[in-house]
Amino acid sequence: MSKLLKIVRAIDLLNELVGRISYWLVLLMVAIGAWNVLGRYLGKMVGTNLTSNSLIEVQWYLFDVIFLFGAAYALKYNEHVRVDIFYRGWSRRRKALANVWGNLILLIPFSSLLIYYSWGTVINSWKIREMSPDPGGLPRYPIKSAIILACILLILQGISEAIKNWNIYSSKEEN
Repeated sequence: MSKLLKIVRAIDLLNELVGRISYWLVLLMVAIGAWNVLGRYLGKMVGTNLTSNSLIEVQWYLFDVIFLFGAAYALKYNEHVRVDIFYRGWSRRRKALANVWGNLILLIPFSSLLIYYSWGTVINSWKIREMSPDPGGLPRYPIKSAIILACILLILQGISEAIKNWNIYSSKEEN
């Protein structure tokens, strides 16, 4: 089990780093969003365009990255959405077992299917160097790749959580 716990620490460290970076991206996204609003009104007053489609798309892309990469971070801290009708009254071991199964039969397969079904679209986007249809827009292929990277991070965190919860379940402590 100690080798598995080393893997858990590495995965948790990776997703901690990605989550912390996402924190800072929120500030950047808000700053760009504020500039997009202010620039539009100031631009009207001075008679020139102070914002662009690129800045608007950067804001969208940052939101996408924060949401996608924040998913594994939220899972690490057990901050994801859960329906607690039954779960909240369960013992620690029973919760741990439910979490193991949830990760193994729901999260990891679903994330794997997302990778499988996104793969062709992402590869094609890279092949054609897909661009935004908007004037001055950004390339689309990097942000499409974020879907696959986010699913990989989510799968890794799901493995980490399954190992940690299995360790709790197998400890035979009843709380």
